[in-house]
Amino acid sequence: MKLYKIWTVLFCLLLASAFVVGCGSDDEDESDEQAQGETFDAGIMLNDFANTVVLATYTDLDNKAEELLTAVKALAADSSQANLEKAQQAWKATRTPWEQSEAFLFGPVDTQGLDPALDSWPVDHVNLQSVLDSGDTLTVDFVSGLEDTQKGFHTIEFLLFRDGDQRKASDITSRELEYLVSTTENLKASTSQLRLAWAPEGENFSRAVAQAGVGSAIYPSQSAAVQEMVNGMIVIADEVANGKISDPYNESDTTLVESQFSFNSISDFQDNIRGIQNVYMGKFTSDGQGLNEFVNGQYPDLDARFQQEVQAAIDAIGAIPNPFRDSITANRGTVQAAIDAVSKIQQTLEQDILPLVQSSEFN
Repeated sequence: MKLYKIWTVLFCLLLASAFVVGCGSDDEDESDEQAQGETFDAGIMLNDFANTVVLATYTDLDNKAEELLTAVKALAADSSQANLEKAQQAWKATRTPWEQSEAFLFGPVDTQGLDPALDSWPVDHVNLQSVLDSGDTLTVDFVSGLEDTQKGFHTIEFLLFRDGDQRKASDITSRELEYLVSTTENLKASTSQLRLAWAPEGENFSRAVAQAGVGSAIYPSQSAAVQEMVNGMIVIADEVANGKISDPYNESDTTLVESQFSFNSISDFQDNIRGIQNVYMGKFTSDGQGLNEFVNGQYPDLDARFQQEVQAAIDAIGAIPNPFRDSITANRGTVQAAIDAVSKIQQTLEQDILPLVQSSEFN
């Protein structure tokens, strides 16, 4: 073949190759643009989060608080051992939805100061005793004006329990019963306020979340609301790993333990992580669309891994021998394992799930 023919053939081959490559490049660009342009409509997920998870949790909390108040009033009317134990069980039952709700400590629970009013800890024995020793009439209005550490869940716990041992009803004074009833009435008022803040018949914060990006004055986009969900989970994972468990563990200080009087700490911590599970899966008493469906649609392996990490953390906390306050010195290995497991949840949320949400397009 002569030289000019060789160059001609090579030129034609190069031209054809360029054409093929060029066409392929256009197809890939178009495919990438389509992938980048795909959006996820989070409307159902946000509606289910607001109503199936948050409002349902707060409704259960308010109902349980009503049952606790009924039990406390029954104890005040008849200080029998049976009534005391019913009130103790009612307190523990009320803790469950509250601790699970700590996976979404934003909105009215924050802006209306309801979190510290309900659940400030640790409580100061001396501070509580000063209320009992005072000559003040312990009305609901008086208790409402007290410091947050002198009312709420842990004041009620202090009055009902004594260091995990079964308290004798006969040891409860009339002054303690007066304080107990008033602070429980105050707690019930706070749970009702919280429920109404999210309920359609109240301030309807649920609507602000469900309509994110389409008329919500609080969330200008669906992405903003979904990021709020993820950050809520991050906050409680951080608090459990680096506060609730780590602080008393690192200091070997039982006074820093949450729910130390009732020995309910381990259940509290597990319910905090179950709250993360509820938000992620979109469930409480019934199932809805959760964040898991969005994550699974993008990265199925990440979804499966995170679900496993959440359950592993619940199990690791449950493996700590009860009471927790003894295990911070006697069973340090199991406590550290629980810290590590919860920290893994926080890491995945911060490094994988939140960036995925931030980089995704929502309707």
